[in-house]
Amino acid sequence: MPHQKYQDCIEACHKCAVECEHCATACLHEDDIKMMVRCIELDRSCADICALAEREMARGSEFAERVCQVCAEICQACGDECAKHKMDHCQRCAEACHRCAEACREMAGATAGGRSMTDKLLGR
Repeated sequence: MPHQKYQDCIEACHKCAVECEHCATACLHEDDIKMMVRCIELDRSCADICALAEREMARGSEFAERVCQVCAEICQACGDECAKHKMDHCQRCAEACHRCAEACREMAGATAGGRSMTDKLLGR
């Protein structure tokens, strides 16, 4: 089954999407919501790309690696933004985002000298 080889990344994407959705909702209830606008925007984008990456990996899609490359970039940006805020929900989100960014980079082969996951699996 295609999804089994991506299981760690799928799980990281799922956890990240859940934390981002929770963070965005919690940010909407903060006293200074204007300060949280960028966080909310990135949380929403991150949750969406994580959900897409999760589905593409589960399907064994030929686009999974490229989606995960973009996912890693958005997760990194979201995690960096959330880390700037002291609230617990932002700190949990930052941690999940950074963990997901690393899992997606690894899945997409960015940490393996540029070799894609497909190349690694096929021994190329």
